[in-house]
Amino acid sequence: MTATSIFVNLPTTDLERSKSFYEALGFSINPLFTDENAACVVLDENIYFMVLTRDYLATFTDKQIIDTKTHAQTSISFTRDSRDEVDAVLVKGLAAGGSEPREAQDYGFMYSRDLEDPDGNILGFLFMEPAAAEQGPDAYMAGQGAAAPSATA
Repeated sequence: MTATSIFVNLPTTDLERSKSFYEALGFSINPLFTDENAACVVLDENIYFMVLTRDYLATFTDKQIIDTKTHAQTSISFTRDSRDEVDAVLVKGLAAGGSEPREAQDYGFMYSRDLEDPDGNILGFLFMEPAAAEQGPDAYMAGQGAAAPSATA
């Protein structure tokens, strides 16, 4: 069976700024699928962001394209191998024009930080203790002698 590829379409008001931002995070741009309307950001071999001008994105739907500076449509999260790697990607993103909309969230079993790209698209970066991923947060925290905090708190 062929691996599934994921393409996430994200709106932008400044395509060149978006390309620079995502390259600063360590991702690459596929020039074969990049033009004046869109840029193909390669996250890994099966995951891509198609950063599209708002006008071009509007050709894909009859729905209104929201203003991502004031409205959230989705939040996309990515795992990292450590808390330090989560912090490191935030440093890169902030230096490249992104913003951090809220403080880091530390649930004991999981550490996460949000980064908004210059257009307001929400990217989450998180580290989860491997044992918590295997056992579930409640069992992991019980083994640590603590109750798992609610991820919605």
